Amino acid sequence: MTKPPGKFLPLVAALLCGAVLAQAATPSDHSVTSAAAPVSPSSSHGTLGTSATSKRGEPSAVKRPTQSAVKPAVAKPPADDWNLAAHGKVLYLTFDDGPQHEWTPKVLQVLRKHKAQATFFVLGIQVAQYPDLVAAERAAGHQVGNHTWDHKTLTLLPDAKVRQEIATGVKSKCLRPPTGATNAKIAAIAAAYHQRQVLWDVDTKDWEKPGAAQIEHAIMAGARPGAIILMHDGGGNRSQTVAALDRALTKLSKLGYTYRALPC
Repeated sequence: MTKPPGKFLPLVAALLCGAVLAQAATPSDHSVTSAAAPVSPSSSHGTLGTSATSKRGEPSAVKRPTQSAVKPAVAKPPADDWNLAAHGKVLYLTFDDGPQHEWTPKVLQVLRKHKAQATFFVLGIQVAQYPDLVAAERAAGHQVGNHTWDHKTLTLLPDAKVRQEIATGVKSKCLRPPTGATNAKIAAIAAAYHQRQVLWDVDTKDWEKPGAAQIEHAIMAGARPGAIILMHDGGGNRSQTVAALDRALTKLSKLGYTYRALPC
């Protein structure tokens, strides 16, 4: 190759320098494509990688809470609902004068067999003797009401003694006065202890021990939506009550009845 004359060297150098500068100023194909092409929704960029950040440096997408951060819902206790007839074919079975070591467990067994809830109006003197039976009643989902300390007829007592009978009975929102004997004064004293008086719609008279068939007939004859049925698990031999209860619940369940505890 012939060496160019020396006077052309500055011109050649200037041309080469201009070519280099022009090449550097032209954007590459990769940079043009990245700036112009939209991001496909199926692209993993920005979704599986590091999350994008906002101008404040915080994640622009809200993070889902972890499982440990989610608090489980807490069931609220039901409100007192004394509109008993509003729930369809529901009966309210109640048992007085217990707990008693032989018959209360047998009543509980029959209730469990028929998936029935009930309310036990207990005597304080019996609770002191058999506290485990009251605990078993509550553990099985039944309610416990106050039947006073030792079954005195409240309407025959002075006010101070009435208060003592109620106050020494089991803690509850319900009071069943013994023998159903009550008046406005008894109701007012019970209300002062935040206890509602609860009587009954159907008296099976099982305390008379008329025979299991007669007790069963009383239950069946008195059954209607919202009815409160009086029976006993204490105060004597309750074998007739247990037998009648089992037979009656078998028939009533086939008729579509269910059995709830009172809101005590």
